[in-house]
Amino acid sequence: QVQLVESGGGLVQAGGSLGLSCAASGRTLWRLAMGWFRQAPGKEREFVAAIGWSGSTYYADSVKGRFTISRDNVKKTVYLQMNSLKPEDTAVYYCAADPSLAMRDPAKINYWGQGTQVTVSS
Repeated sequence: QVQLVESGGGLVQAGGSLGLSCAASGRTLWRLAMGWFRQAPGKEREFVAAIGWSGSTYYADSVKGRFTISRDNVKKTVYLQMNSLKPEDTAVYYCAADPSLAMRDPAKINYWGQGTQVTVSS
């Protein structure tokens, strides 16, 4: 089992930056992909970014060029740096872990964090 705990959410003005962290515990993260999803009120949970064990990264088109995902395998932590934030980025952000780097479908994700709220004011 893998336990994931997010931190770093909050309120920020449009155009600002915010960083999220996700600390993992439990089984080894060896070969696990890590990622971030988000869910806005009234909308389905959607993929934001993913990173493989060796560092390969993938982003949703809506955040490409603005968000950066990274991981520290020693610290068992994954990060999401969010720049040039927009009001439409407002959502609960969830950390995820899965054996597959093709972690696009929330229904197929093995492990979830509890979520952290990000609110971007206009």
